[in-house]
Amino acid sequence: MYAVIRASGKQLRVRPGAVVKMDRLDAEPGQTVTFTDVLMVGTDQGVTIGAPTVPGAAVSATVLENRKDEKILVFKKRRRKNSRRLRGHRQHVTILRIGDITA
Repeated sequence: MYAVIRASGKQLRVRPGAVVKMDRLDAEPGQTVTFTDVLMVGTDQGVTIGAPTVPGAAVSATVLENRKDEKILVFKKRRRKNSRRLRGHRQHVTILRIGDITA
């Protein structure tokens, strides 16, 4: 069984027991979060596609940790002008363990 959910402006394909990384949520570690924007649910019997969401479907997940992601370096250079700029960015992320998917 799997589901496609919409969270923080992105779509994620999740399975029960999977560990996923998404943008920072306002939840403490150990807390349970429920996503009701389920766009699609796939089971052994077939696939249910929502218009735009599947009615009555929900995905629950447990927050494992809140942390910063790996650093992304942004380097800009203008050739022949001796102009360089190096910036780093670390995105705040939440690590989740997907629980059960109810359709």
